[in-house]
Amino acid sequence: MTTATAPSPTSTAPTPHQVWKRARGLLIALLILVIAGVTFAAVRSGTNYGHLDPRSADAKGSRATAELLKARGISVTVATTLDEATTAAGPDTTLLVTGPNLLTPTQQRRLNEATSASTGRTVLIAPGPAAASRLSPGVRTEPHRPVSPLPPSCAFPAARSAGTADMGGVRYTAPDSTATACYPSDGSPSLLILKGRGDGDTVFLGSPDFLQNKRLDQQGNASLALQLLGSRPHLVWYLPSLADPSATSDDGSPDDNDTNSDGNGGEASGEESDFLDLIPSGWLWGTLQLTLAAVLATIWRGRRLGPLVVERLPVSIRASESAEGRAGLYRKANARERAAESLRAAARTRIARLAGVTAREAHTSDVLLPAVSARTTTGDDLSTLLFGPAPADDAALVLLAEHLDALEREVRTS
Repeated sequence: MTTATAPSPTSTAPTPHQVWKRARGLLIALLILVIAGVTFAAVRSGTNYGHLDPRSADAKGSRATAELLKARGISVTVATTLDEATTAAGPDTTLLVTGPNLLTPTQQRRLNEATSASTGRTVLIAPGPAAASRLSPGVRTEPHRPVSPLPPSCAFPAARSAGTADMGGVRYTAPDSTATACYPSDGSPSLLILKGRGDGDTVFLGSPDFLQNKRLDQQGNASLALQLLGSRPHLVWYLPSLADPSATSDDGSPDDNDTNSDGNGGEASGEESDFLDLIPSGWLWGTLQLTLAAVLATIWRGRRLGPLVVERLPVSIRASESAEGRAGLYRKANARERAAESLRAAARTRIARLAGVTAREAHTSDVLLPAVSARTTTGDDLSTLLFGPAPADDAALVLLAEHLDALEREVRTS
């Protein structure tokens, strides 16, 4: 008897060299995509700046504000270390500190000493409770409020001239009766001006949103920005950094109270930042491109699902060879339980037909065992033989096959 089955299991698996020849094209393509993505991300990240950076044209950057100030004759200098910022402070200079909460306590005290000794203007953006008390003792903070268009509600000329602006965020109060409070939100001001020595002053801003590119053309934001930052001929735009060498003189980390109280994680903004905001956009685009390439490669190399196709085998395989091949697979997988169950099921089917038991009841022990025991005189336990557990080893499996054959011969000749 012959049957058309799968090729013999003796066929060899592909060699490592064959696997490499099949997959090298895909691997080379993926390598090229990875190199291209990393290169693109590196190029993009070299020109990517953070929030409130006067060089950034992103939505949350402040390049538009810086360009307007330059057009009015104000020199704009970017400082990234505390030494640069304190050295530049002077009577004809406005010092804008975009992230006071990133400064360590020692740096905050140094900044306060430097700005108190000058007669210039210091603008602090969203300092938290601890930072506010060190940068200007006596100033207290109120909980953060959403940014929205607010009227000035004060006599400060710059605020009255600008009118309604996008303010809010952290709110401040000061015991000094000479302080000017503007843009109140829920009763507390989000812009506070404290008089200093001579013509100097310190400005507390609860939110930097009106300085951002995306909001500068709304409300009176541009007017307020130009008047606050353009009152002196020079503007020092201080972008604090955790890499500042002066931070090593302290604990090297921003104050936890500040980063938690104002809800912006030390970032000089009135909004909560998420993880994606901290990743340069170039890396995000590179990752997106690699993901798309991986999906396309998966579709290209994936299995095509469709209707089954019946093929004529090139050769006919003998039934004995097919049985030997399947037995070899069982032995290789150490599947004695599966092999024993196949032997018992086939034996029960044949014996049931000889004992007058229907095929439906051939695998029911309550029906098959009485019928078989009536035709045999063997002392073997028929229940264990036909429905017992799996053999413990190969020798027990061979012995099971022999006993099943002997039982079938006895039933056939009874």
